[in-house]
Amino acid sequence: MAKRPPNIFVFMSDQEQAQVVKKGHPCVSPTAEKLAEEGLLFDRCYTPTAHSCPARGCYFTGLYPSVHKVFNNVCNAPKIHGTFDPAVKMFSENLRAAGWNLGLTGKWHVSDTEDPSGRGWDEIHPTATKTDHMGMHWEQWEAIAEKGIPGGPRQRGEIVMPGYDRRKLYGCSGGGMEDRGDYTVVAKAIEAMEKYAREDKPFFIHCGPTGPHDPYIVPQKYIDLYDPRAIDLPPNYLDDLLDKPRIYQRHHKYLWAQLGCDEVRESIAHYWAYCTMMDDYRKMVYEAVDALGLRDNTILIFTSDHGDYAGAHGLYCKGIPAFDEGIRVPLIVRWPEGIENPGRVVDEFITLSDFAPTFLDIAGVEQNPTHGASFAPFFRQSEVEGWTGEFHTQMN
Repeated sequence: MAKRPPNIFVFMSDQEQAQVVKKGHPCVSPTAEKLAEEGLLFDRCYTPTAHSCPARGCYFTGLYPSVHKVFNNVCNAPKIHGTFDPAVKMFSENLRAAGWNLGLTGKWHVSDTEDPSGRGWDEIHPTATKTDHMGMHWEQWEAIAEKGIPGGPRQRGEIVMPGYDRRKLYGCSGGGMEDRGDYTVVAKAIEAMEKYAREDKPFFIHCGPTGPHDPYIVPQKYIDLYDPRAIDLPPNYLDDLLDKPRIYQRHHKYLWAQLGCDEVRESIAHYWAYCTMMDDYRKMVYEAVDALGLRDNTILIFTSDHGDYAGAHGLYCKGIPAFDEGIRVPLIVRWPEGIENPGRVVDEFITLSDFAPTFLDIAGVEQNPTHGASFAPFFRQSEVEGWTGEFHTQMN
């Protein structure tokens, strides 16, 4: 009788830099460090596109945006396409057909016409679905623009967006991690894991919290871990961008140049604080897997859809610029039964388009057309013959 494949639990944060989970980085992330010691850290994992919807499209399908056809945010008016090319298949459909339990909590955010259940998922606690739109429509922006920007002079940590509105980039929230929506996303994923663990079939859980996506508004407990005065500005912060595309220059001039150096340091402190809170959510998953006796036969994967410039090159968030801080994402994998010589760092290119073929490879089921390749061989060896030495991005 063939051995049952391992369970898979993917924790995909939103807008988390790869750099913050590396050992020695000033950002406090003990759970990530522990998992890297017990498994593998893939040091050069990249998103094919630094925008949530198309990036997640790459993850779910193994295809680049030019083929899966999700090019930008599907949940507001400026979308190019609101959903996938109808011919595209997701890895979840193959796993469901093979008898797997599949549970999704948190961000779906890849279609305004389809929900996860149509692609094989149990909708445990999904967000950013076709009925859960995010962001404003053009009509709302235009109404704001007609009234002008309210509120008087710019406040500390605030960005005034010409023709639109103003918003806080960072700040303090009341309560603790238990009072955030992401706590529910993680707790519901753990509940699903407990339920699936009682059934005699493998399970796949996709847990998609929204942090550390801007604005960096976090409980005081996490802010207190960092002293902005002790934070160095990014070494490329003073890049004048004159040798870069003009759109990079416009992003800086009309948005982020409003921040003084002290505000930049404060913003970085708040971003790291948010990442530390995400690490505490990872700890919830880590402890639950072990408490349920699933440690050996469950693959834990921690990653993100894209990074955040967080002051690098004088920029924030993600999008058009293709700098490392925005397109490199964390990837840590723990699987005691399947990883040889844990604690290794893999230095080969991995992209989000490699995830779908990896999952199907592990499950031993038929592959779909893909731009990626299974990175499962790295679980056993540090080098894989013929592995790609190039990586390209796509944007809109």
